[in-house]
Amino acid sequence: MKTHIIEELGQGAILLPSLVAEGLAANDRIKVRMSALQAATRHAQEPGQPAGDLALESQNAGVAPAAIATLIGGAHLIGQGRLAAPNLSKLMKEIQDDAVTMIRAVEAGASGEGEKANARLDAIRTAGLLEAASEIEISRIARLTGVAETGDSLHRLVMDLHKQLNRLAASCSEEVLDGAHAFGLHSEDRGAVAAFMKGLNATRGLKFNHPGLDTMATRAGGRLLIQNDIGTTDAHVVVITVKRDAVTVTYTDVHLARAKFFISLFDKFDATWSGLDRHSAAGLGEDNSFYLVTGQYRAAHVTERNEFLAAVGAALVFLIDWNKARKLLRTWVAKDDATRILEWAARHRIGHRGFLELGGNELLGSAVRNAAPSRIGFGERLDQALGRAAAIDFLKVALRVSTEALLAGRSVRTVRDQIEADLVRHLDRVDGALLAAVLRQIGLAHDLVAAIARHIAALRAGQPADSKLLAQRCSTIEQKADRIALESRKEVDRLNARPLIGQLIDRAEEAIDELEQAAFIASLMPDRTDPSLLASLAGLCAVARTATEMAARGVAAAIDVPEGRRVDSEDALSAVTRLIDAEHAADSRERATTALVFCGGFDVATSLSVIELARAVERATDRFAAFGHLLRRHIMIDLAA
Repeated sequence: MKTHIIEELGQGAILLPSLVAEGLAANDRIKVRMSALQAATRHAQEPGQPAGDLALESQNAGVAPAAIATLIGGAHLIGQGRLAAPNLSKLMKEIQDDAVTMIRAVEAGASGEGEKANARLDAIRTAGLLEAASEIEISRIARLTGVAETGDSLHRLVMDLHKQLNRLAASCSEEVLDGAHAFGLHSEDRGAVAAFMKGLNATRGLKFNHPGLDTMATRAGGRLLIQNDIGTTDAHVVVITVKRDAVTVTYTDVHLARAKFFISLFDKFDATWSGLDRHSAAGLGEDNSFYLVTGQYRAAHVTERNEFLAAVGAALVFLIDWNKARKLLRTWVAKDDATRILEWAARHRIGHRGFLELGGNELLGSAVRNAAPSRIGFGERLDQALGRAAAIDFLKVALRVSTEALLAGRSVRTVRDQIEADLVRHLDRVDGALLAAVLRQIGLAHDLVAAIARHIAALRAGQPADSKLLAQRCSTIEQKADRIALESRKEVDRLNARPLIGQLIDRAEEAIDELEQAAFIASLMPDRTDPSLLASLAGLCAVARTATEMAARGVAAAIDVPEGRRVDSEDALSAVTRLIDAEHAADSRERATTALVFCGGFDVATSLSVIELARAVERATDRFAAFGHLLRRHIMIDLAA
């Protein structure tokens, strides 16, 4: 009554803060009631499915949960396209009352907007959409709760009124508390608002030039109400209510994945989150749906409550343009990995807005064009070119460097250079991974030489030597090496790696083939081969063993050269020199063995087996010498880069 008297006296502006608070409370109620209409429709159409549960949302909005549950659970079809439900007539009247309360608050602060809203509500009434009855057409529910691209609806009116109320709340605030427009606060509310704003302000700068994150705080219905507009999307809203140490977060989003992402940011808090209820509202999202999430956190004491409020405030900036960033990253890595990168960026207070601000996709495209035009094809994903772990790491660096540069005022050119340098580093690591496969080949070559040397040593000692086992074992090793070479060549082709690496794989494979042939011949040697011949062959095998060891040492050092370690380049080049020296020594040993055969008058089997064995081992060292020359070229390219 006093409110009406004051309005009659022309002093309605005095009541504006309380009217806005009432309007915001009505906004909460009408949204729950419209959600109840949608849930009733679903239950009537699919009675075998569990009825929608809006108990938490109802309680939070000050609506009797039992009445809403009864309406939804009792909804049933009464004909083609019509349903009936308990208390439906009462619900329709309450929806009208809530709309009137919101308009009344808007009219008190912006009479022109209030008049327009009244006209829109009258048009909705005239169309019969708000008729209070015990039954209703399903098409009417869709028209009330939908948000069509063209035309008007109650839901569209409520959304517009909500925006107006938030503007009025900011304009008529009694104070600005740490950036929040506040009015009607009680003394116990101030700590909660300050905690929320502490978190919000800690990350607010990460939105850069994007609008959003305006906050309003007021007391309504015996509780503290904090609202934040997040960004610019109509259905992207967060409302937080605080009653003593209990916090309720109501969050709506058109993107299911982003809603799940939002929830994931609070995994360290023992909060209870409702199911991601899906609601229909044409015009809001790609499939005309939005999702409603309600979280409840009951703190043991005020400190825990404030920590949760600060975490909610800090998380909001990472929701702005989240789906845009996810879609962009999905062109470079798998969908789930794109989400994981954004979660990492949020948890490390890096975010993705800086990355988008500096060009996003163009930053990455420029890095590929300048640093790896022949290594990464147009449209090729980074996880295909670099491997999954390396691609994720590279994109994390791109987000981090972008944010740090914008915060520090550095140029875009600097960011581009850093991202390109990091891409080159990862590509070098790809080469390193391929060289690691070459190293495995060399290890198998070493195993072959060792097996031949053991066989000859056994013959020299007059011990039993299982020739058949030698041939089988070395054949198995050669087959394993073939598989490594085949897979490595596929990776070289897929990753557009340096042709030199493919050539290194080829030379290593050729050396292994020669050594396997040598092992086969060794298995055919007579058991009583002359000791002088066995000694000469043992010396040749020792040289071949040195060649494999130097090849392995050179490759291992070459892997680390791109990291800028000068000592590794020196070690690699030194190993190459010793490898080539070993080839010269093998030539001499092979000729000495041949001379022994021709001068010794041995039988044909002994002469042929010894000469062929020596030649096969020497040919293997020739292949290793060619390998060494290729490895030197590879190292010099890295040093020049």
